[in-house]
Amino acid sequence: MLSMRGIGKSFLGVRVLSGVDLDAGAGEVHAVVGENGAGKSTLMKILAGVHAPDEGGIEIGGTAVAFRHPLDAQRAGVAIIYQEFNLLPERDVAENVFLGREPVRRGLVDRAAMESETARLLGELGETSFGPRDRVGRLSVAQQQVVEIVKALSVEARIVVMDEPTASLAEHEVELLYTLVRRLQERGIAVLYISHRLREVFDLAQRVTVLKDGVKVATLPIAEVDRSRLVGLMVGRALDGYYPPRARPEDVGEVLLSVTGGGNDRLHGIDLDLRAGQITGVAGLQGSGRTELAKALFGAEPFTTGRMTPLRPRTVREAIAAGIGLVTEDRKAEGLALRQSAGDNALLAARAAGRRTGRVRELLQRVRLAPPDPEREVGYLSGGNQQKVVLAKWLTMAPRVLIFDEPTRGVDVGAKAAIHDLVRELARDGMAVLMISSELPELIGMSDRIVVLREGRVAGTLPAGASEEAVMHLAAGEAAA
Repeated sequence: MLSMRGIGKSFLGVRVLSGVDLDAGAGEVHAVVGENGAGKSTLMKILAGVHAPDEGGIEIGGTAVAFRHPLDAQRAGVAIIYQEFNLLPERDVAENVFLGREPVRRGLVDRAAMESETARLLGELGETSFGPRDRVGRLSVAQQQVVEIVKALSVEARIVVMDEPTASLAEHEVELLYTLVRRLQERGIAVLYISHRLREVFDLAQRVTVLKDGVKVATLPIAEVDRSRLVGLMVGRALDGYYPPRARPEDVGEVLLSVTGGGNDRLHGIDLDLRAGQITGVAGLQGSGRTELAKALFGAEPFTTGRMTPLRPRTVREAIAAGIGLVTEDRKAEGLALRQSAGDNALLAARAAGRRTGRVRELLQRVRLAPPDPEREVGYLSGGNQQKVVLAKWLTMAPRVLIFDEPTRGVDVGAKAAIHDLVRELARDGMAVLMISSELPELIGMSDRIVVLREGRVAGTLPAGASEEAVMHLAAGEAAA
């Protein structure tokens, strides 16, 4: 279905892709992986007609193509679903599906035809939770992703590119995406699947191509590669143990934060102790109260009932003054000033608290920012480096308790390993860490114990090394087998 040969691309004299080959068969899921900056996005944008290659060629269905515009690629059967959806929230589903190519009857937009075709495609995907007339802005992230897939089907796409499709999905919504991908396969569509989540690569793909520094390292059948080898190909070195060693009992110290019967509009009867030297993981389905718990501890949506010691913060300022920090789920919207430098961002919390620090470069080196340049504008950094700047921002405050909400979302495997090491290092230095993650392997690999939330309550606490099945049984309210 797809053949890309010898693709090369440079921007302002900087080589981004060099002689890259990629192909995909009808009905195949072909994963494309690599660290941030490996060239994955540029390669996909060339396929989508956003950029023209400097060298090489593309064939679709055995026919050579040369795209000068994204519409050329669309007409040739290429659809790309970006991590940030291209949808108009104030329009309904049918209007989004046919945006820019609305069917016309007697000089007017044929709404009936739009809605009928949209309903047919939704039915083919087995989607019954919403319809053509529902406004997109009221749909969940998972439902909006279905709309993007319907858009691809409506243009009779032969190749669908999915860029980090689960980055904003809760664990239970990932299964829906798996189902949708398999339905695309059944229709004979070639799927190029880009993801930092290796479990999805092994679950879905038949083959995987690894890019590094703009060069193809390897294309391998998924059955012939394991996680360790794949990570090694991506980062160019072996990672000794995917997660750092857990805390030993003697490493765990005093209780630094305690909640008894904590509650508000969304949380009920929360009992929680965070200890020095310990990483406490928080699991739960979407809507279980994970992010609400983080915000309550941080004073953004404070507890209104119960006790919290040493202080029950009513505001974010009070929480920061009490030594509590929060690395938010959405670093771009809530954690960073993207137009400011890495150094200015690292000082945001300290300046807000009226503190002075001259250790900015030292802190950026400690969080392994690459390169540790305080003058670099944060908006131009990779996701992993942006997350490291957020972490540096809190280290200027020397917090006693640090909360991580989805600490490695949208971060490549090399940066993930660095962030995991930093989190464990902070715990070893005596900090109490609360870590929320939708990635169960990450949560289990990093946590010294796991608190599972369900419907705003603590459903149970599991020891280090608990199985994914045990976590999901508690999260879903099922009795363990």
